[in-house]
Amino acid sequence: MTDGGVLVAGIPIPSSSPVFLSIVGAHVVAGSVCVIAGIVAMSAPKRSGRHPLAGAIYYWSLLIVFLSMTALSIMRWPEDVHLLLVGLLSFGAAFIGRAERQGQKPSDLRVHVIGMSISYIALLTAFYVDNGPHLPVWRALPAWTFWIIPGAVGFPLLIRALMRHPLLMESRAPPSR
Repeated sequence: MTDGGVLVAGIPIPSSSPVFLSIVGAHVVAGSVCVIAGIVAMSAPKRSGRHPLAGAIYYWSLLIVFLSMTALSIMRWPEDVHLLLVGLLSFGAAFIGRAERQGQKPSDLRVHVIGMSISYIALLTAFYVDNGPHLPVWRALPAWTFWIIPGAVGFPLLIRALMRHPLLMESRAPPSR
Protein backbone atom coordinates (compact mmCIF):
# COMPACT_ATOMS: atom_id res chain seq x y z
CA MET A 1 0.00 0.00 0.00
CA THR A 2 1.71 3.12 -1.16
CA ASP A 3 -1.17 5.54 -1.68
CA GLY A 4 -1.71 8.41 0.72
CA GLY A 5 -4.47 6.74 2.67
CA VAL A 6 -7.36 8.48 4.41
CA LEU A 7 -8.09 9.89 7.85
CA VAL A 8 -11.20 8.55 9.66
CA ALA A 9 -12.11 10.10 13.03
CA GLY A 10 -8.49 11.15 13.48
CA ILE A 11 -7.16 7.66 12.78
CA PRO A 12 -5.08 7.27 9.64
CA ILE A 13 -6.07 4.42 7.34
CA PRO A 14 -2.93 3.67 5.31
CA SER A 15 -4.70 3.07 1.99
CA SER A 16 -7.63 4.55 0.13
CA SER A 17 -8.10 1.38 -1.93
CA PRO A 18 -11.78 0.34 -1.88
CA VAL A 19 -10.78 -3.27 -1.17
CA PHE A 20 -8.57 -2.24 1.74
CA LEU A 21 -11.25 0.10 3.13
CA SER A 22 -13.91 -2.62 2.85
CA ILE A 23 -11.74 -5.05 4.79
CA VAL A 24 -10.96 -2.37 7.40
CA GLY A 25 -14.70 -1.69 7.74
CA ALA A 26 -15.50 -5.34 8.39
CA HIS A 27 -12.53 -5.52 10.77
CA VAL A 28 -13.69 -2.51 12.81
CA VAL A 29 -17.29 -3.73 13.07
CA ALA A 30 -16.24 -7.25 14.09
CA GLY A 31 -13.68 -5.87 16.55
CA SER A 32 -16.31 -3.64 18.15
CA VAL A 33 -18.65 -6.62 18.48
CA CYS A 34 -15.79 -8.59 20.10
CA VAL A 35 -15.18 -5.91 22.71
CA ILE A 36 -18.85 -5.70 23.67
CA ALA A 37 -19.50 -9.46 23.55
CA GLY A 38 -16.37 -10.08 25.63
CA ILE A 39 -17.55 -7.69 28.34
CA VAL A 40 -21.02 -9.30 28.34
CA ALA A 41 -19.54 -12.81 28.56
CA MET A 42 -17.19 -11.81 31.39
CA SER A 43 -19.90 -10.12 33.42
CA ALA A 44 -22.73 -12.61 32.79
CA PRO A 45 -23.50 -15.45 35.18
CA LYS A 46 -21.63 -18.56 34.07
CA ARG A 47 -24.58 -20.76 33.12
CA SER A 48 -26.80 -21.37 30.11
CA GLY A 49 -28.04 -18.25 28.43
CA ARG A 50 -26.18 -14.97 28.19
CA HIS A 51 -22.62 -16.20 28.90
CA PRO A 52 -22.40 -18.90 26.21
CA LEU A 53 -24.31 -16.75 23.70
CA ALA A 54 -21.99 -13.77 24.24
CA GLY A 55 -19.00 -16.13 24.15
CA ALA A 56 -20.11 -17.57 20.81
CA ILE A 57 -20.64 -14.07 19.41
CA TYR A 58 -17.17 -13.11 20.67
CA TYR A 59 -15.55 -16.18 19.11
CA TRP A 60 -17.15 -15.88 15.67
CA SER A 61 -16.57 -12.11 15.56
CA LEU A 62 -12.97 -12.75 16.54
CA LEU A 63 -12.67 -15.14 13.61
CA ILE A 64 -13.74 -12.28 11.32
CA VAL A 65 -11.23 -9.97 13.05
CA PHE A 66 -8.51 -12.59 12.61
CA LEU A 67 -9.27 -13.23 8.94
CA SER A 68 -9.58 -9.53 8.08
CA MET A 69 -6.41 -8.73 10.04
CA THR A 70 -4.58 -11.47 8.18
CA ALA A 71 -5.65 -9.97 4.85
CA LEU A 72 -4.71 -6.45 5.97
CA SER A 73 -1.35 -7.65 7.27
CA ILE A 74 -0.59 -9.36 3.97
CA MET A 75 -1.56 -6.20 2.09
CA ARG A 76 0.77 -4.15 4.31
CA TRP A 77 3.58 -6.66 4.71
CA PRO A 78 5.96 -6.27 6.58
CA GLU A 79 4.68 -3.15 8.41
CA ASP A 80 1.88 -5.04 10.18
CA VAL A 81 3.56 -8.39 10.88
CA HIS A 82 3.47 -7.62 14.63
CA LEU A 83 -0.31 -7.24 14.46
CA LEU A 84 -0.57 -10.56 12.64
CA LEU A 85 1.36 -12.25 15.46
CA VAL A 86 -0.79 -10.68 18.19
CA GLY A 87 -3.91 -11.63 16.22
CA LEU A 88 -2.67 -15.20 15.94
CA LEU A 89 -2.17 -15.28 19.72
CA SER A 90 -5.64 -13.84 20.31
CA PHE A 91 -7.46 -16.25 18.02
CA GLY A 92 -5.32 -19.22 19.04
CA ALA A 93 -6.03 -18.62 22.74
CA ALA A 94 -9.77 -18.27 22.03
CA PHE A 95 -9.73 -21.44 19.94
CA ILE A 96 -8.15 -23.39 22.81
CA GLY A 97 -10.43 -21.82 25.42
CA ARG A 98 -13.57 -22.51 23.42
CA ALA A 99 -12.49 -26.02 22.41
CA GLU A 100 -12.01 -26.90 26.07
CA ARG A 101 -15.70 -26.16 26.75
CA GLN A 102 -16.98 -27.71 23.52
CA GLY A 103 -15.46 -31.16 24.01
CA GLN A 104 -17.37 -34.25 25.00
CA LYS A 105 -15.16 -35.09 27.98
CA PRO A 106 -15.28 -33.16 31.24
CA SER A 107 -13.31 -30.00 30.69
CA ASP A 108 -10.86 -28.02 32.73
CA LEU A 109 -12.64 -24.75 33.34
CA ARG A 110 -9.31 -23.04 34.09
CA VAL A 111 -8.13 -23.68 30.51
CA HIS A 112 -11.29 -22.03 29.21
CA VAL A 113 -10.92 -19.00 31.47
CA ILE A 114 -7.20 -18.57 30.73
CA GLY A 115 -7.65 -19.02 26.98
CA MET A 116 -10.52 -16.58 26.65
CA SER A 117 -8.83 -14.05 28.95
CA ILE A 118 -5.56 -14.12 27.01
CA SER A 119 -7.56 -13.78 23.81
CA TYR A 120 -9.32 -10.64 25.06
CA ILE A 121 -6.09 -9.12 26.42
CA ALA A 122 -4.35 -9.75 23.07
CA LEU A 123 -7.33 -8.27 21.17
CA LEU A 124 -7.09 -5.06 23.19
CA THR A 125 -3.30 -5.01 22.93
CA ALA A 126 -3.47 -5.15 19.12
CA PHE A 127 -6.06 -2.37 19.11
CA TYR A 128 -3.98 -0.07 21.30
CA VAL A 129 -0.69 -0.83 19.57
CA ASP A 130 -2.27 0.03 16.21
CA ASN A 131 -4.52 2.92 17.28
CA GLY A 132 -3.20 4.23 20.61
CA PRO A 133 -0.93 6.86 19.06
CA HIS A 134 -4.01 8.48 17.48
CA LEU A 135 -6.44 8.32 20.43
CA PRO A 136 -7.07 11.14 22.90
CA VAL A 137 -5.22 10.59 26.20
CA TRP A 138 -3.45 7.49 24.81
CA ARG A 139 -1.46 9.57 22.31
CA ALA A 140 0.32 11.24 25.25
CA LEU A 141 1.70 7.87 26.41
CA PRO A 142 4.96 6.32 25.22
CA ALA A 143 4.55 3.63 22.55
CA TRP A 144 5.69 0.78 24.82
CA THR A 145 2.69 1.36 27.13
CA PHE A 146 0.31 0.26 24.37
CA TRP A 147 1.92 -3.19 24.64
CA ILE A 148 1.81 -3.27 28.45
CA ILE A 149 -1.41 -1.67 29.71
CA PRO A 150 -3.95 -4.29 28.52
CA GLY A 151 -1.94 -7.07 30.17
CA ALA A 152 -1.19 -4.99 33.27
CA VAL A 153 -4.93 -4.60 33.78
CA GLY A 154 -6.07 -7.97 32.43
CA PHE A 155 -3.64 -10.42 34.03
CA PRO A 156 -4.36 -9.38 37.64
CA LEU A 157 -8.08 -9.74 36.88
CA LEU A 158 -7.41 -13.19 35.41
CA ILE A 159 -5.43 -14.23 38.48
CA ARG A 160 -8.21 -12.93 40.72
CA ALA A 161 -10.79 -14.94 38.77
CA LEU A 162 -8.65 -18.08 38.96
CA MET A 163 -8.28 -17.70 42.71
CA ARG A 164 -11.76 -16.54 43.69
CA HIS A 165 -14.43 -17.43 41.16
CA PRO A 166 -16.90 -19.88 42.76
CA LEU A 167 -17.04 -22.21 39.74
CA LEU A 168 -13.26 -22.45 39.65
CA MET A 169 -13.14 -23.04 43.38
CA GLU A 170 -15.64 -25.91 42.95
CA SER A 171 -13.44 -27.49 40.30
CA ARG A 172 -10.48 -27.41 42.71
CA ALA A 173 -12.35 -28.96 45.61
CA PRO A 174 -11.46 -32.57 46.39
CA PRO A 175 -14.12 -35.09 45.36
CA SER A 176 -16.67 -35.78 48.09
CA ARG A 177 -17.09 -39.33 49.33
